[in-house]
Amino acid sequence: MAPKYPEITVLLRAWNRGDAAALNQLTPVVYEELRRLARRYMRNERVGNTLQTTALVNEAYLRLVDAKRVGWHDRVHFFAVSAQIMRRILVDAARARGSAKRGGQVKRINHSSAFNLDEIPDVSSSRDRELVAIDDALKTLAEMDHRKSRVIELRFFGGLSVEETAEALKISPQSVMRDWKLAKAWLMRELTSR
Repeated sequence: MAPKYPEITVLLRAWNRGDAAALNQLTPVVYEELRRLARRYMRNERVGNTLQTTALVNEAYLRLVDAKRVGWHDRVHFFAVSAQIMRRILVDAARARGSAKRGGQVKRINHSSAFNLDEIPDVSSSRDRELVAIDDALKTLAEMDHRKSRVIELRFFGGLSVEETAEALKISPQSVMRDWKLAKAWLMRELTSR
């Protein structure tokens, strides 16, 4: 069953006002959506990896529930923050694996590495360097153009549609597409030049 989006917004606002019962009603609805996002990230993960889909969802959910000072506006805002949290968890795990394997140094990807921002990120151990490189490049992009960085984060890491990204950033879908194209081109150039 697809989550009822207006219901999520109503429950988030009630929880924001301190209604503990709203959190109990909200949990199963958003947890399923978080699982969908996590499965999207983790479907290429190798068997036996220390970070499994359920662990990613649980860690993200715990961080979200613990975020007491966030004034949830609506479901798009909630899932945008979820995307940031999942990005942080995945990149931290990739950095830790890279650090352990290479004596503390994560190497940058080279220009021959093939990845595509239109595809689901593959967070298997063979792609850890790419995930870390994308994260580093996004930080650089954020210093130059925060909105373009957010567009990439919401679409690539959060799995939000163009319309949902536009809603989260309070810009038009056309602006999202323009930022998406320009940011992808910049990221590709940045990643290959490293």
